[in-house]
Amino acid sequence: MSRFFGRPAVLACALALGLQACGGSELPPESITPSAPEVQAQSLTQDAAPDILAQLQAIPGLTVVQEQPAPAPGVRFFVLTYDQPADHLRPNGTRFQQRMTLRYRSAEAPMVLASTGYGISTFSFQLEPTFLLQGNQLLVEHRFFEPSRPQPADWRLLSIEQAAADHHRIVQAFKPLFPGKWISTGGSKGGMTSLYHRAFFPRDVDATVAYVAPNSYGTQDPRYVKFLSKLGTPECREDIRNFQHEVLARRSETAPLFQAAGAANYGSTYDFLGVDKALEFSTLEVAFAFWQHGNASLCDLIPQPGAPAEALVGFLDRVVGLSYMSDGDLDYYAAYDFQAATQLGSYASEEGHLRGLLRYPRQYDPRNLVPFNMGPYPFNPLAMPLVEGWVKAFGERILLVYGENDPWSTGAFSVSARNDSYRFFEPGGNHGASITRLPEADQAVALERLRTWAGLPAQSTAEMSLRAKSAKSSGEPITTGVVDRRRGPPRD
Repeated sequence: MSRFFGRPAVLACALALGLQACGGSELPPESITPSAPEVQAQSLTQDAAPDILAQLQAIPGLTVVQEQPAPAPGVRFFVLTYDQPADHLRPNGTRFQQRMTLRYRSAEAPMVLASTGYGISTFSFQLEPTFLLQGNQLLVEHRFFEPSRPQPADWRLLSIEQAAADHHRIVQAFKPLFPGKWISTGGSKGGMTSLYHRAFFPRDVDATVAYVAPNSYGTQDPRYVKFLSKLGTPECREDIRNFQHEVLARRSETAPLFQAAGAANYGSTYDFLGVDKALEFSTLEVAFAFWQHGNASLCDLIPQPGAPAEALVGFLDRVVGLSYMSDGDLDYYAAYDFQAATQLGSYASEEGHLRGLLRYPRQYDPRNLVPFNMGPYPFNPLAMPLVEGWVKAFGERILLVYGENDPWSTGAFSVSARNDSYRFFEPGGNHGASITRLPEADQAVALERLRTWAGLPAQSTAEMSLRAKSAKSSGEPITTGVVDRRRGPPRD
């Protein structure tokens, strides 16, 4: 077991056994060994196949779906799929095609292994570490997000253990082509996915940059309510509570407008939850969403009691999005809600001030958002604390970036400087926190460590600023990879 975690076997056993104990898949780390196709892939060399397209086509199990036009000078962009077992313990069973994209610069450049934790778009964009390192980028779609979903879908196989094994096989297949340093990254659920991969296979990559990645206790973690109770001014917090009260007290006005505007603006239907429950859950989401992607400037825009119903629904759309609880979005994000309900956990919402107005109290829970019966799938209360413990005690070369005012920062992972790992908070930042928006001193440390981990020489912040301006002028998006669920699925 010590091979799995790279440090004392005691914690490795605890993590592996703990994840299995309450519903996690039984996936011992030693079972994930390179398959025959991976062994063949490891025999490939740059000399034998100098062109990257030919090299990719020679990896068993990998399909080059498309090479798109170059997104930037010196960059090639490929859409790929990789043949994966639905169950890594039973590789001869059901298999599926996992979608990926590759931004290729050179075999010598660092490789950034990226995850959104959700589905992916096949448009080209750079993750922030890719830009900072001028590296290659392999972006992997999370299992069970369409089209990377086994058929038939055995939802027991949607676990952090199985997803980590997906990434492990991909690393094994691609490392012969990219022998340089590997940096994993992702934002929000993508950052979580990268950390879980490190916990199960700590030597797959050289370092990890995880943005705004939370660690929650249970499906209704009360710590988030306490965090939100301290954000903004007392007046702004009271205005948010009054707004929620107004929306629900005037359901006869707001519910029809909510349904009509959702249909007109997004083509939304609400058959699974019903319009009434969808409106209530969306209203409960307001306080969290307000600070996750907004800031104090929104306080002056909150409709006051007595405002027209159109203004109430319009603000709800601005902050949460009227499609958030729609059939289409719940279907797309079923894989996320399933994981939140079984391993990842989620946040509680403040309900006390809405007593007497709520028709579904304490029901805003990821288990109730999954559009199929969650009966046979219990929540595993050990999974997240065990991963959190590994990250804090043994996680080496990890860089965590959070927003000071992002509610998800409630569950910020902790790391230890003795493991060459660091955590930074962007002052006043929200769920869009990034390295390039950190204070200068923190930014300098983050950039120096990142480039050192990637095997690159140090670069001044002034040089990085010049490169950032150049990248912005090119028109190619640079992002931390955070998927904004409130604005619907990523689109091609």
